[in-house]
Amino acid sequence: NSLRVDCDCDIYITGSNAKLLAGELATYLGGRYVEIRVMPFSFGEYMTAQKQKNSRLSLSESFQNYLVFGGMPFLTNLSGQADSSLQYLKDIYNSVLLKDVIQRHNFRNTDQVERIIRYLVSNIGQPFSAASIAKYMKNEGRKISRESILEYLKACEAAFLIEKVPREDLVGKKLLTVNEKYYLTDHGFREALFGSNQRDIGQVLENIVCLELRRRGFEVHVGKAGDREVDFTASRSGRKLYIQVAYLLASPETIEREFAVLESIPDNYPKLVLSMDEIDFSRNGIIHKNIRDFLLEDVI
Repeated sequence: NSLRVDCDCDIYITGSNAKLLAGELATYLGGRYVEIRVMPFSFGEYMTAQKQKNSRLSLSESFQNYLVFGGMPFLTNLSGQADSSLQYLKDIYNSVLLKDVIQRHNFRNTDQVERIIRYLVSNIGQPFSAASIAKYMKNEGRKISRESILEYLKACEAAFLIEKVPREDLVGKKLLTVNEKYYLTDHGFREALFGSNQRDIGQVLENIVCLELRRRGFEVHVGKAGDREVDFTASRSGRKLYIQVAYLLASPETIEREFAVLESIPDNYPKLVLSMDEIDFSRNGIIHKNIRDFLLEDVI
């Protein structure tokens, strides 16, 4: 307060989530602050860091590294060393889970918490139901209430480990309260835990696009159009985008599935299909882009 009153200056406070989470800033600072959320590197920022390190990797090779290990900034100092990178990511994940989730909220059943979070991490981008998870755990001989599951997830959100994406009915123009999706704040944690980012590349690409949209200031939802799903609807300052994400448009059936749901939406907002294909499959006003190109755009 004395600095604020006596000096013509801006004051920046940074620190560990365990010490000062965003929800408590209002209590400590009485509303006199602006929150600037610092996220892991986007692919564009990752490429900038690679250039500063004089990396000789091609764009394709750099994206493969980003796809596997994610965007935690210190990774650029490890020069793609797989063992060191994975150990670093495991250490961060375990630290956040222990300090910012388990200890902070005094969760007693740590094994239960870890099992739920690992299940979520392995199934990013899948519709989530606390009731179905509770039923599954019961069948495994581990009783847990839906309320406890939701409490664990809320704690992980507060620690910036996961991101919840609500569902939106594109016809009824309302938010749906069931089967939200969850994504990781950094997809590298998934590789550290399961080593399967390349195998489950479709899920990881969805995760990357979701976080990129939020970096760019969009409010993100999962769209529901009748009995079909739009991967993301993104809104910002009166603008709106509809986005489908796929690994490859490798067959006529895949192309039809990804484009047809966007063609069924009766408005004129931009509609995009993103994939790893180098060939342009744009049709009927729906734009197809390579995911790397989309991630490296300055604006959309």
